Amino acid sequence: MVKFIIGRQLVGKKVITSDGFDVGRFVDAEVSPVTGKINAFLIEPNYDSGFASKLKVDSGQLKVPYAAIQAVNDYIVIDRKVL
Repeated sequence: MVKFIIGRQLVGKKVITSDGFDVGRFVDAEVSPVTGKINAFLIEPNYDSGFASKLKVDSGQLKVPYAAIQAVNDYIVIDRKVL
């Protein structure tokens, strides 16, 4: 069963890796204007986290490919290997 989530419910959700590292908070999604599919999540990194400070950040945001998203519930869980 597919669970639909409204975009505004995602804003501010904490983003963690599958092995528990804090990455930051969800800010926005990059959507294809042609297909309407989500290409990437834009994350505001948590610079207090040692893990997030090592990631490549562009314009103050971390771009996480949609394929890296493993779960969305209380947290957004991403696959660390894709980063």
